[in-house]
Amino acid sequence: MSTAIAVTCAGLQLGATEPHTPPAHILPPAGEQSLEDALSAMRMLLDQHGYVIALYGAAVDPTARQRLHTVRSVLESDRVALVRSDLPPLGLAVLVRQLRQLSTADLSPGVLAGAVRLLAHYVHAGALLGSVARLGRLPVPLRAHARSWLPGGRFGVLAAPVPQLVRVGGEATLEGPGYATRLTVATGQLNGDWVTGELADQWRVASLEPATAPPESSRWWGTGRFVEFAAAIPDVSMLYQIVCSVRRSTCHWCGLELIGDRCVFCQAPVP
Repeated sequence: MSTAIAVTCAGLQLGATEPHTPPAHILPPAGEQSLEDALSAMRMLLDQHGYVIALYGAAVDPTARQRLHTVRSVLESDRVALVRSDLPPLGLAVLVRQLRQLSTADLSPGVLAGAVRLLAHYVHAGALLGSVARLGRLPVPLRAHARSWLPGGRFGVLAAPVPQLVRVGGEATLEGPGYATRLTVATGQLNGDWVTGELADQWRVASLEPATAPPESSRWWGTGRFVEFAAAIPDVSMLYQIVCSVRRSTCHWCGLELIGDRCVFCQAPVP
């Protein structure tokens, strides 16, 4: 029985790269599904899988976030973990796929839920932007704000694991991963040649993958003129080794095996 991975919209579900990767379960917001239907769907997931890890981003619609907490509260279940991620939408979609891949491995629900925060450190997520004037989620220098109003300006922005901003065409470059990655790219209203060419060469990515930007991307980046990208480890065996290398403990409240400083399911801190 594998732990179910759930998301708030279909845009966070990338295509599977391995034949046995299960799909994520979509949990619609209040405007698209009644509370009764949402409760029934969650009960069915718990009956089928035992545990559910529901991931949502910082830019998620408030009604979707509220619905998740309402369902968990009504069910009074410690078998539902609600995990918020600060990764940009495409980076979160890549992380969700990694969790889907690992959900079929011999990892307990508590360890798998704790792996969300761990694996997020290995996702290099950013975007090519035509303007940073409304980019409120990352620190933006005043000079970059001023240049945003000039025609033709473009900026390379890295949101994770460490925020960074460079002007495309300048000498500065975005710091990339020091290990083999697949670069997932969602093109928008900008030309994405800089991402698939110069950035991909600098980061020495092993492969490129086209994708569709999640609906939350425009809200997250503060503009519709973007090309979003995320570089992550594609090898599920490497991901498994990373997770298994972390010391495990047992939650003193619910008894689940876990990694990290807090149980994601019952929220009890590790003593």
